[in-house]
Amino acid sequence: MGALKDGLLVEYDHEMAATRRLLERVPEDKLRWAPHERSRSLGDLATHLCAIPTWGYAILNALSFDLEGRWPETIARTSVSEILAAFDESAAKTRTSMQKTDPEYLAMWALTRGDQEVFTMPRISAFRTFVLYHLVHHRGQLSVYLRLHDIAVPAVYGPTADEG
Repeated sequence: MGALKDGLLVEYDHEMAATRRLLERVPEDKLRWAPHERSRSLGDLATHLCAIPTWGYAILNALSFDLEGRWPETIARTSVSEILAAFDESAAKTRTSMQKTDPEYLAMWALTRGDQEVFTMPRISAFRTFVLYHLVHHRGQLSVYLRLHDIAVPAVYGPTADEG
């Protein structure tokens, strides 16, 4: 189909696998714990990570997203098994949408608020920004949450202090 798709699939598969390894370590008895009153709970953070891949589905199947439209509802997850199942489902759904041609990946995508255009960028850039980079950001938070509970952090881009 295209060189862009092939490279993006490698990135996507790596980031989804690394994220799942962290989610597997979430302690069932700490889902309500938060490191600070303004921080998400561990369960809410893990649930947010489950939802991020679905944004890729939206980016890859439309040329814009209107912030005034209805946001997808985030369903609270009450167990690690629910979190993992939701993550697997959203990651798989988005991956099926990645079978695009280079011109489709390079098509301009816009974020709007009603009639106002917030910004426009190539679809591949929107995908990387709103899915991959956003996922990496929150996965970093999750790794800190795990470390604060003395749970071994798995390798992501190489060995960690816990698994060298």
